Amino acid sequence: QVQLVESGGGLVQAGGSLRLSCAASGRTFSSYRMGWFRQAQGKEREFVAAITPSGGSGGGLYYADSVKGRFTISRDNAKNTVYLQMNSLKPEDTAVYYCGATRHVVTLKGLYDYWGQGTQVTVSS
Repeated sequence: QVQLVESGGGLVQAGGSLRLSCAASGRTFSSYRMGWFRQAQGKEREFVAAITPSGGSGGGLYYADSVKGRFTISRDNAKNTVYLQMNSLKPEDTAVYYCGATRHVVTLKGLYDYWGQGTQVTVSS
């Protein structure tokens, strides 16, 4: 069993930055692939970024095209935490951001085993 709690959301102006954190409970955190998804009002939850258990070494980092070059995912297995650094934020990044844990394909939300409650990110123009 893994419990996930996101934090770090808020209101920011376009061009600004935020850092989201997702703290996990449970001793098996380091064995999971971790992903960030977002859901804007009236839209489906969409993939944002994901990272393999090794922390991305050897190429285990994945990003949606819409955030490549602006967002960076990382993890600290010693702290059971995954992060999403978001730079150059745009109004279209406004959404509730969720972290999830999976042992399967990272881009498919239906294959995630655990989800956090979400944190709101609002980018004003």
